[in-house]
Order: sequence, then C-alpha cells, then structure tokens
Amino acid sequence: MASLAYPIKTSIAALLALLLAAAPAAAASFSAKRGINLDLWTTWPDETRWNDRAVVLPFPEWRRSLGEADLAALKAAGFDFVRMPVDPAALLSDRTAGFSDLLYASVLDSARLANAAGLKVIVDLHAIPAGGNRAIGTYQLLEDEALFDRYVDAVRRMARTISREDPALVALELMNEPVTGCEGAEAAAWAGRLKRLYAAARASATRTTLVLSGSCWGGADGLAALDPRDFPDDNLLWSFHSYAPFLLTHQGATWTGGFVRWVTGLPYPPSSVPRAELETIVAGIREKIAAEASWTDRSGQLAYFDELLAETDTPERLAATLAEPFERVAAWARAHGIPASDILLGEFGMIRQEYGNNHVVPAAQRAAYYRDMIAIAERHGFTWSLWSYGGAFGVVEEFDGRGAEPEVMEMIRALP
Repeated sequence: MASLAYPIKTSIAALLALLLAAAPAAAASFSAKRGINLDLWTTWPDETRWNDRAVVLPFPEWRRSLGEADLAALKAAGFDFVRMPVDPAALLSDRTAGFSDLLYASVLDSARLANAAGLKVIVDLHAIPAGGNRAIGTYQLLEDEALFDRYVDAVRRMARTISREDPALVALELMNEPVTGCEGAEAAAWAGRLKRLYAAARASATRTTLVLSGSCWGGADGLAALDPRDFPDDNLLWSFHSYAPFLLTHQGATWTGGFVRWVTGLPYPPSSVPRAELETIVAGIREKIAAEASWTDRSGQLAYFDELLAETDTPERLAATLAEPFERVAAWARAHGIPASDILLGEFGMIRQEYGNNHVVPAAQRAAYYRDMIAIAERHGFTWSLWSYGGAFGVVEEFDGRGAEPEVMEMIRALP
C-alpha cells in the first residue's frame, strides 16, 4: 500500500498547487492605508550597557518618549497604522539573554499601546547594517550562518509572541532591507533565507499577516526578483522601499558613503527655482566634491553626481524617476495576481537634517516630496508608511524631542 499511497499523495499535492496558482489571490487579514514609521533608535545606548534592564527597557526605545497621547495624535492626523521598528540586535545579544522574555513582552505591550490609540501595527524586525554601538547587523546576519539560525529562532519567537493578537490589528515584518545584490545568485540566496524566515513565522503564527520583502535593500528590483509561488499563502503583504531620487532625498547624509555627504541645497523639485540659481547650486556642489574627494575617486564621483542629477533635471525626468519603482512593482503584482492592496511601500522619505550638519532642507520642499510620493502610491492602490516620526528624517519631531516644522504633517492632515 505504501507504493500506492505515495503517488496518490503527490497527485493531490500537485492538484492543490495548481488550484492555488490558478485561484485569484485573497486579501491579507491586515488591511491598512496610511502609516508612519516610529523611531528605531535616537539615544540607543552602547551594547556594553545592554545587560542593564533599566537601560534597555521599555523596548523599543521610542517608548521612553512617546505615549498614548502622541499615538492618538497620529491617529487624529490621518494615519491608520504605524510601522514599529524593533532592533533585533537586542534580541540576539548575549547581554540581554537573562531577560529576553521581557523584551518580547515589551514589544507586545508597545503594539497594544498603539492599538489602544486606534492604530494598527506592523511589528518590523528592523535589522540595520552594524556599526557603532552594536555588534550585530544585517551584514552579520546574512554572512554568519549560525547567527542567521539564531535570527530564525528570534523570528519564530516574535511570531509566537504576537500570534494571539487580532490579525486585523497586528502584522509581522520578517526582516528590514536585506543588504544583498538585486539579481542572480545573491537574490536567489535571499529568497532561500526568506523561505526559512517565512516557515518559522508561519509555524508560530498561523493567522498573523506576514510582511515579506525582496533583496536589494528591500527595493523594487528585489521584490520583482521574488517568485511569490514560493510562498503559497494569501495572508501576506509584499513590501518595497523607495527613496528615489536618492540624490535629493539623502542630501548631506554622511553614512551613505560617496559624494552624497557633500550634496546640500538642491531644491525639490529642481524646477522650483530659476535655472540660473540651480546651476549656481550645482556648481558649488561640484566644487565641494572636487575639493573633498580623494584624487583617485574625484572624477568618478563627479561623473556619478552628473548621472544622478540628469534623472531630475526636467519635470518629466523627475516624474519618471519617482514613478519607476512603483511601475516595476505594479507590473510584478499584476503578473502574479497579487492585489494592489497587498503591496506596501514600507519606507519613503526626504531627510530634514543630517546629524551634525547645519543644513536643513526647507519644510515646504519636503512636504512637496511626500505629497508626490503619496499620490503615486495611492494612484496604484498601495499601502504606504513614511519615514519617519523623528530624527534626521523626522516629520513630527526633529532631534531631542523638539517639534519639526509643521508643513509635512499639515499636508498629511489635508489628504482627502
């Protein structure tokens, strides 16, 4: 009988797979429209202090400065969900091993606090490239197999932690911005790791909506490289991030590397100032790059600056640059029968002020950028969450709890 049972079982499995592939995709349990990313860290202490519960808890760190009234204000402004970054380094550090249960419980309490304010929550396991005050980051997670095994266990445990929450109110994002190549072997390797994360989370949380993203720092190209048939599950959101055009959205950001740290003063949109004024700004930036870049990199950096600048130098080119990631994701979704409502623009934003840099991007220009990106996302029917509440990209606060200029939030409140 065993020899007969095997082909019967495999035939049934094949039939089910065909039915799943042919059937139109159902919507995810978690449904939201307009969101904002809460802060990941603003004064996050050095890892040498993480063994002190009073230093780490409550967790995530925004709980130290945001309360129910602040969350209720986001709801009143027109947001219906928050993407809640959780630094997984704290969950994996040996220094927190003695009270890791309290960290998971605090994440759950934080999600419930947002729910109580009328906001849905995506618990976002927000790995970032390591450096500074932490030893574990995205590069380490993807390069160290033993460490990735531990991360899989952390995903399983986080899924189990929130599994009893109402799936309409709380979702789980499995990893933020995988730092891998956009195609070929690296994209395939990430797809394999994502399968492991998905299996671990789904085994612990059968009803919770899971948020999946592709390689390539979670961008549109990475999502388009995924084959959704590898994840036969209707209860998913598919995420991508877009900060296009990077030259304008990350002005002065020292951590980006390259010449962007010397780029300040470019207006959004570039056509909003007279051409002669724009040319003067560009000339000043080119002079700064020529003076600061090493002689071996100078010509290449200037050429790349000109290349990126060309993507924005007319209204038509700027519009195409903004729209391209959305068009790519929309085409991928149509090809696989994925509803537009199951696509999440998980991050987009324009820097306000880099840490330690005196240049502040004019608030009206930032509001214009956020307005344009929101319009594209909503035209496609995508859910969105802007980056972010506070810090360098802050739209509610800037640094040290000071309020940011009101223009961006006023634009959000005025959305139809």
